[in-house]
Amino acid sequence: MFCKAPGHAETDSLIVHRGSTCFIILNLYPYNSGHLMVVPYRHVASLGGLTPDELQEMAQLTQRVEAVLMEAYQPHGINVGINLGKAAGAGILEHIHVHAVPRWAGDSNFMTVVGETRVLPEALGTTAQRLRALFADAREA
Repeated sequence: MFCKAPGHAETDSLIVHRGSTCFIILNLYPYNSGHLMVVPYRHVASLGGLTPDELQEMAQLTQRVEAVLMEAYQPHGINVGINLGKAAGAGILEHIHVHAVPRWAGDSNFMTVVGETRVLPEALGTTAQRLRALFADAREA
């Protein structure tokens, strides 16, 4: 899944920013609006498999994700994490990625667990356009 994403045209993609070794993509099944993932282009399963450049850019892009999400959504917090292995909740075991999920006090995140339902006030296409513009502005600054 992640390996094919960079080959899609922007209009057909959920990618919001492309770096040199990693890209930032919206989660197709987000927990909240703005749920992003930082993903290396190279198919790598673990942190240990990343090159120093990939690891550094992954961290730098995660830092940019934090700034963009704060500007775009003004969340009360952001969950940032990496799920390594099936037992840790990794949905895509063979391609490492960092999740960033904006959170608000009293948000509806419990719906996913209790009601097996996702509540999103914004369509993915709208989110992608909104965040692409902010990443482009951040690049020009």
